[in-house]
Amino acid sequence: MSDPLVLFMPSGKRGRFPRGTTVLEAARRLGVYVESVCGGRATCGRCEIEVQEGHFAKHKILSATEHLSPVGAKEARYAEKRELAPGRRLSCSATIEGDLVIDVPQEGAANAQIVRKDADNRVIERHPAVHLRYIEVEEPDMHHPLGDLDRLKAQIRKDWGYNRLDADFHVLCDVQKTLRQGNWAVTVAIHHDEEEDAARIIALWPGLKNEAYGLACDIGSTTIAMHLVSLLSGRVVASAGAPNPQIRFGEDLMSRVSYVMLNPDGRQAMTKAVRLEISRLVDRVATEGGVNRSDILDAVFVGNPVMHHLFLGIDPTELGGAPFALAVSGAVKARAADLHLGLNSGARIYMLPCIAGHVGADAAAVTLSEGPHRQDKMMLIVDIGTNAEIVLGNRKRLVAASSPTGPAFEGAEISSGQRAAAGAIERVRIDRTTLEPRFQVIGSQLWSNEPGFAEAIAATGLTGICGSGIIEVIAEMYLSGIISEDGVVDGGLATRTARIVSQGRTFAYLLHDGEPRILVTQNDVRAIQLAKAALYAGTKLLMEKQGVERVDAIRLAGAFGSYVDPIYAMVLGLIPDCELKNVSAVGNSAGTGARMALLNRSFRREIEEVVRRIEKIETALEPKFQKHFVHAMALPNKMDPFPKLRQQMELPPCKALSEEPRRRSRGGARRKAEILKPRRRCTGQSGKES
Repeated sequence: MSDPLVLFMPSGKRGRFPRGTTVLEAARRLGVYVESVCGGRATCGRCEIEVQEGHFAKHKILSATEHLSPVGAKEARYAEKRELAPGRRLSCSATIEGDLVIDVPQEGAANAQIVRKDADNRVIERHPAVHLRYIEVEEPDMHHPLGDLDRLKAQIRKDWGYNRLDADFHVLCDVQKTLRQGNWAVTVAIHHDEEEDAARIIALWPGLKNEAYGLACDIGSTTIAMHLVSLLSGRVVASAGAPNPQIRFGEDLMSRVSYVMLNPDGRQAMTKAVRLEISRLVDRVATEGGVNRSDILDAVFVGNPVMHHLFLGIDPTELGGAPFALAVSGAVKARAADLHLGLNSGARIYMLPCIAGHVGADAAAVTLSEGPHRQDKMMLIVDIGTNAEIVLGNRKRLVAASSPTGPAFEGAEISSGQRAAAGAIERVRIDRTTLEPRFQVIGSQLWSNEPGFAEAIAATGLTGICGSGIIEVIAEMYLSGIISEDGVVDGGLATRTARIVSQGRTFAYLLHDGEPRILVTQNDVRAIQLAKAALYAGTKLLMEKQGVERVDAIRLAGAFGSYVDPIYAMVLGLIPDCELKNVSAVGNSAGTGARMALLNRSFRREIEEVVRRIEKIETALEPKFQKHFVHAMALPNKMDPFPKLRQQMELPPCKALSEEPRRRSRGGARRKAEILKPRRRCTGQSGKES
């Protein structure tokens, strides 16, 4: 029997280990850093892990708690003297006895994932759906036997002009006590989202209350970012971020849909996990901002369609195959209590509309934030994640699509890849002559060839390479001639440098010759080529739909997009040719769009109308997608010349492009024949078209 396969989450690192190997030892061999202060004596409790049970189809793993050794004497002694949460095990004592998916809690990870969460400083005009109104009510009168709530509503209509006014049921239970506590003066929270809807009293307090809060939350497939915002001033009171705990069920969206299909309680488990993490984030921002959870009255959430459905408790199975049907595509309005979020009893939630089956509310929020529909220039918006969402257009017309890039850009499927965390390589440069590399690591500003580098990273160590580093090293390998435009590592350079390492019939580039040894393999290059080709092919389809050959501006959205150097993204062929000054990272613009919808209900109506007129392009049904995909496998592209990029830097000559002048130099009749003749496709040794 083969050794058990062990997959660690959220890092995504995996490997096979002999039965009887401790989980801690397996983690260390893979470079998954789990803190262990006591040296494996089961006394510190810092090495806690948790087994994720179920059938993980993508990895061909059936994981179960029984695949760990039974609780031993050391663990039992620890659990007796100190608390060990249900389902948790000590990785220094538990041994591997079968296939496992292991979740490393972030509090136990020495190199926890870094979540980029800060809000921008945009000033947003306020017109929220929830307002506070101070009301002074006449005391009850024997001659006018009108109920306390009815007199309160009458006074609100008189003072604030609400014609239609209702009250939540829970308000009925509190109104008399609150009025008397406030000596007949109260502050009322009124929710009024749309003009045609009746306004509703959702909360009330005795006396004058001069602050209320809302949440803007972007539920990404990898990370969750949350902002606590004052509804009265619009200022961001606190921000927090965390890895999405659903990663333990699958790295990419389709893996999570598959988990739901194969495990009867899969949907409930993922819904519970994401809501629990959101509740933890609410605690964090409330504590940081000095705010009571009961003062949070409104919340706006965005996310891709699978995250959207799982957060709401909707089975995402239909999103796993054509026609990728959404359970609901329009904006969702609900009470926070229905989702058990632990906010004020009357708090409301609003979720932006989804654009299509794989272009979600997060893409709608980015569109709202960047506003291509408000301008004349042709703007491309790309949110790079496990499933890239693309929007292209201007005030005349908008088109949108998604491309299945997979998790390669986030470190998965890369031999030494990992998510962004202290110790991960994020910047790379390769000397064009010597082919020697230098790099920067998250947590230090020093380059690896600078004095003091080893001391600067001593606390975190060198753990792997994250998404921005992967893009840069492959682009640098191309610019240095280590790989061809087709992505093939040139084994002939092995005579020139020891950095080129043989791996069977292929070669790899040795980025770091130490502990750990970091190689960029031929399979790593192919994984990035496949991911970037899918994204570029989707973009080309949208450009064809718009009838344009270039774009005027590019916005790279999301945490990953914020740390990708635009020039390397263009060298790689991840994005189309454009003036570099018009290419910019816009950070968590989905979170900004959520804040806009939170602070101004007019933005809710705006994005609802915009989404209704966005044209959705399904790449899987487009016959030209495959052609664009094949061309985009080359660096930067087999057919597109990238003239604006070539003005900025010297690129290796493209074989396909260099052949064009020779074709054009032929005689007139022959040139005409060449133009009319169908282009031959590449053939393999068998003679079949490929």
